[in-house]
Amino acid sequence: MSHPQMVAGLASRMDCPLLLLFLLCALTVCVTPQPIAESCPERLVGDERKRTCPRPCKTDQDCGSKRQCLCDGQCGLSCVAPGRTCPWPLPPREDATARLLSPTHSFSALLEVRCKPGFALPSGLDATIRRCQGDRQWSGDEPICTESALPEPTISSPTCLLPQEVTSAFAIEGTAAVGAAIRYSCLSGADIVGSSENYCLENQTWQYPHPICKKVYCEPPPKVLQGYVVAVQKTEYEVGFDIHFLCKKNFRLDGPQKVTCLSNGNWSAAPPSCRARCLIPAERSRVMIDGVKRWPFDITDAMVPHGENVTFFCKHPRKQCGFGAAQTCFDGELQPPACYLEPTWLQYKLFPHRLVSEIEACADGDVETF
Repeated sequence: MSHPQMVAGLASRMDCPLLLLFLLCALTVCVTPQPIAESCPERLVGDERKRTCPRPCKTDQDCGSKRQCLCDGQCGLSCVAPGRTCPWPLPPREDATARLLSPTHSFSALLEVRCKPGFALPSGLDATIRRCQGDRQWSGDEPICTESALPEPTISSPTCLLPQEVTSAFAIEGTAAVGAAIRYSCLSGADIVGSSENYCLENQTWQYPHPICKKVYCEPPPKVLQGYVVAVQKTEYEVGFDIHFLCKKNFRLDGPQKVTCLSNGNWSAAPPSCRARCLIPAERSRVMIDGVKRWPFDITDAMVPHGENVTFFCKHPRKQCGFGAAQTCFDGELQPPACYLEPTWLQYKLFPHRLVSEIEACADGDVETF
């Protein structure tokens, strides 16, 4: 992804290239074909810059269903909700401007803070990069731009050339002066192919060839049984692309309705499931649904959707009173509680007022005693 404004800024300051405080590859989620543990730094205990680190992890299984094991900068591999966002837009400032370098302001997004003309950072540069962390905060301290005095004429030190195709594709940390080192991170959030670090030699050439950015895509999500995807069918999806899921008639969505392709090549969440309705296993007794007593035959198809709670009525073993026992429909399965007895046809026809669902409810203390 190209950023003309950043290219112009870097080109006009070739002797003092843009210093980035944080690298996407070294301090954020760096997408590589290898396991993530090989590319993420160890958690720097005691040096987290006053931030709260999420729970550490090694794989997604350590994090539960709503979080993933992702690289969170100085916190290392941590359980992060990929969809969480950092504050945006930021309050206006008189000394600086801010703009996103990523499609969204979600986890791992990059933000450029640039000092306005006449101002500079303590480092002497006029811009820095911040990253959206797992704690919903932008990395690093709030950049402070102070009024800069006119620099005294100096003799520039020899430097190595940084071609435009490199400065337009990478955020670069360090200086291109002879004897110094620089580090690269892809502005697009893509994976770096080649060395992420380079050195300017005495003959003003680079020790290694400049790397390239490999564009990241997400593979098509798995098919959802009894459901379908609302999106253009593709073999691969670009970062930031949204996919919506719908279920067929009589099925309920269990999980996210929308997933987004992230800059690490993964979807923001696992695909949902489409869960089946449940037949109410009662015919001659009322049940409680949404706080209302109803006969099963008065409910459409005598069925309830996935996730619905159904309360059955059971008789106290020693007293002439009834109490409720709730069961939950799960993907077509709804079992009555062990205490429930279906009334006989004669009981239902001849003594409807004696059905357990119609008799007096037991007191709370009576239910707890057996």
